[in-house]
Amino acid sequence: MKAVSAVARASEPLSDALLNALPHPVIVVSPDGKIADANVAAEQFFEASMAMLRRHALRDLVPFGSPLLPLIEQVRQRGAAVNEYKVDLSTPRTPGERLVDLYAALLPEYPDHVVVMLQERTIAEKMDRQLIHRGAARSVIALAAMLAHEIKNPLSGIRGAAQLLEQSAGDDDRSLTRLICEETDRIVKLVDRMEVFADERPVEREPVNIHVVLDHVRRLAQSGFARNVRFVEDYDPSLPPVYANRDQLIQVFLNLVKNAAEAMGEATDSEIQLTTAFRPGVRLAVPGSKARVSLPLEFCVRDNGPGVPEDLMPHLFDPFVTTKPTGSGLGLALVSKIVGDHGGIVECESQPRRTVFRVLMPVYSGADDAPSPLPNS
Repeated sequence: MKAVSAVARASEPLSDALLNALPHPVIVVSPDGKIADANVAAEQFFEASMAMLRRHALRDLVPFGSPLLPLIEQVRQRGAAVNEYKVDLSTPRTPGERLVDLYAALLPEYPDHVVVMLQERTIAEKMDRQLIHRGAARSVIALAAMLAHEIKNPLSGIRGAAQLLEQSAGDDDRSLTRLICEETDRIVKLVDRMEVFADERPVEREPVNIHVVLDHVRRLAQSGFARNVRFVEDYDPSLPPVYANRDQLIQVFLNLVKNAAEAMGEATDSEIQLTTAFRPGVRLAVPGSKARVSLPLEFCVRDNGPGVPEDLMPHLFDPFVTTKPTGSGLGLALVSKIVGDHGGIVECESQPRRTVFRVLMPVYSGADDAPSPLPNS
């Protein structure tokens, strides 16, 4: 008996370690509806410690009328495991839609105790949307190549002809020739921006300290378009380097910070928060391959502006989609392309006073182990 007891005691830490190693939140709900136990992922999901979770009933942590509660009762009544898909578990602590798949089952050793595992759908759906955005970018690449060849050369001739006309034109007509020159220059600049999408050369990469990049972006922003914006930095100092092109990362985060600053406008309480974190467990299964890409590095740009219109969210990273009167709609499409070329993903979550652009990137683990970019289709 003593040997059995010793084995049982020794197995408890191992079971806890096994449970905490899971990337998915797991909770145990007691017969009175309170949380009896939870793993580390569940603490992160509900943004509360184990001691805090044990003080609350589950109904206090999920939305009113959540299907999770009757699901648990159904498990108790039937005595069998139950699955439920695409359930919204957003809470006052975690605003915004949080869709999860639920798996609930009885714990045989503990009567009427139900174990619930939550699997967030957001990551998988983000991957799907990223592949759609890559497909849209490929269309822009073909269009850019055509425009460069078929439009830039005639525009050059039109501008030259307008300059010749300007020399012999009267004062009234000279304004028209200048207008022709200005508009042709504007079109050429737009085509030049689109030609970036057609650049299929391999990205020159090296280990990059993301905090150096973000500090550089912040200084650039504060000396120009974000003079009146308060910046808050929340960095993980132990973060490993990212395998990337430094200049392109600066372009990515300068675009995101500029979008955030323009979205907030002239508000007196404008604030942009830059955060970095290590998120183990985020892995992408690349279509057509058995390999899995780990994306543990998380870099966020958060603002307290009015948010992105709901009808725009599904198309936010598509080319030519913008809410700015003078915008071309290529900034976020370029951000998506650069991040994708580095093997990462970028996604947005938005609601009034809280818009977050989240970039997930692979960690640098040696020059011979460089991550591959996501496929374009």
